[in-house]
Amino acid sequence: MKILLGSGGIRTNERKRLFFELMKKNFEGCKRIIFVPYASGDYTEYTNSVKELFNELEFDIVGIHELDNPYEEIEKMEGIYVGGGNTFSLVKKLHEEKLLEIIRKKVLDDGIPYAGVSAGANVACPTMQTTNDMPIDLVPSYETFNIVPFQINPHYHPGGIWWKDEEEFNEHFGETRKKRISEFHKNNQTPVIGLYEGSFLYCDNSGIELLGNKAAIFIKGSEIETIFPNKKINYDLSAR
Repeated sequence: MKILLGSGGIRTNERKRLFFELMKKNFEGCKRIIFVPYASGDYTEYTNSVKELFNELEFDIVGIHELDNPYEEIEKMEGIYVGGGNTFSLVKKLHEEKLLEIIRKKVLDDGIPYAGVSAGANVACPTMQTTNDMPIDLVPSYETFNIVPFQINPHYHPGGIWWKDEEEFNEHFGETRKKRISEFHKNNQTPVIGLYEGSFLYCDNSGIELLGNKAAIFIKGSEIETIFPNKKINYDLSAR
């Protein structure tokens, strides 16, 4: 099993270089990778941008919306990459196309490498309930791929937000990510990992390694733990 999950925020050269290295490692031996652009409003434009981005890695990127028979192609695929965007739009389309079970089986049973960033990381979890996104689409269920046994909160930051209006900084008093995750744990037991921008989880059969940036681990009833790059953890988010 090889699963790469990222928060996003890879716009710096250093983070982009790390992302390329991890994608190359995750999809080693793969030539043809199916890309899922459903979190975006324009599937073709998004797919073309991903093809251009990974051109130097010599992957053959194929958008799932371009396939005449996606189920047949998924059975033969060598790897799958699920892009970011709006998690509600992504989950709605995955349910409509009945893709959850077949992709879950290919990753967990057949060992097909999976990569997902932002919304694509959210849907690797048991549910989409720790997304930050606006519910612009009505989903039939919060259920997602469930290929890792914990929840992810992408784009995590620990505190409140300050914004600049001309020359003056103002505080935003909306809920913090920390507050929202604590609310999730009022009704749910599943551990949550908050990924700071530029953070990646590389998951294989031996466990998980955090790379790029730090992360915050939320386990119900426990203190929040901040972990740093190159830290190895177990699938229950305990230290190794």
